[in-house]
Amino acid sequence: MEKFARQAIVDGVNNVKDMSVMRDSELFRALNMHYNKANDFQIPDRFLEVAEITLHEFYNAISTAKDSDPSWKKAIYKVICKLDSDLPEEFKTSSCL
Repeated sequence: MEKFARQAIVDGVNNVKDMSVMRDSELFRALNMHYNKANDFQIPDRFLEVAEITLHEFYNAISTAKDSDPSWKKAIYKVICKLDSDLPEEFKTSSCL
């Protein structure tokens, strides 16, 4: 997330609303390869929503220089943890666990 947020800033993105996470985006492909290498399951839409919110949080923190504080990610993690949801049953019974 941090890498993609920093790249957006370098690329001249000026508004966090201009960034989205879609199934055909490079960020989605990277996350899918990391968490779902064998494509064992369909990624829920909620995952895309949370990924986008997370990307926005990183972008906002970096663009306002909050990343100069050693514990700058803690505020982001607090936002993300509020978005947690129960693990879907299909993941619990998947052979990938």
